[in-house]
Amino acid sequence: MRIKLTLAYDGRFLEGWQSQPSRNTVQDLLEKAASDTAKEPIRVHGSGRTDSGVHALAQVAHFDAPDHLTMNPFNWVPALNTKLPSSIRVLAAEEVSSDFHARFSATGKTYHYGICTEPVLSPFRAGLAWHLPRQLDPYLLEDAMKATLGRHHFEAFAAKRGNETEATDYYRTLTRADLEAHEHGWRLTWTGDGFLYKMVRLLTGSVITVAQGRMRLDDFASLLDQPGLPKGRAPLCAPADGLYLESVDY
Repeated sequence: MRIKLTLAYDGRFLEGWQSQPSRNTVQDLLEKAASDTAKEPIRVHGSGRTDSGVHALAQVAHFDAPDHLTMNPFNWVPALNTKLPSSIRVLAAEEVSSDFHARFSATGKTYHYGICTEPVLSPFRAGLAWHLPRQLDPYLLEDAMKATLGRHHFEAFAAKRGNETEATDYYRTLTRADLEAHEHGWRLTWTGDGFLYKMVRLLTGSVITVAQGRMRLDDFASLLDQPGLPKGRAPLCAPADGLYLESVDY
């Protein structure tokens, strides 16, 4: 039986999604909880990697439960949560078809990024938002975000993993780039058919640079659609603190 999981986690206490020697990642902790429940090794696949410090409201993962287990899919929720740290919670579990894959079946994702503009960052928001008390222009910020909509070559907004080749595809389509005011500052929401490594953080850092008057809007726009990077790369990568994986579409 293939089980699809929806889970949330607080990235402040974790070293990202991808398995690491420290074993303090979402994948490692989830695999241990599932394996302890099944009494045999279980491999868990996620919809994508989130970096250390990045949060998730609805990450999606899947695994194949062994044939000898006849648990109702929903019972995996309490079974896993009792074995996971409080910074990770499974929200839902359901049976899916054998051809479902958390990563390869995904058609899009939504991230949002929280910015706190208050003069003093509350200790209760530390690690949960990017503290930017310096004045920024919301109109420039919104204009810069809107410039990214549509299909573009985003190589300038992709960090390198070291496994890139000439065939690496840097084209992605963004369908949403919204700015919303909230009580403590701003929320930036990005939706697309996929995102490159650190792409959301690099886009966010760059549009903030524009909004603070440290980069012209047309210079920012010129970083889009430039194979070979003749005009350079994104000027700033936003910290992990304010980034949340909001949802995954299938």
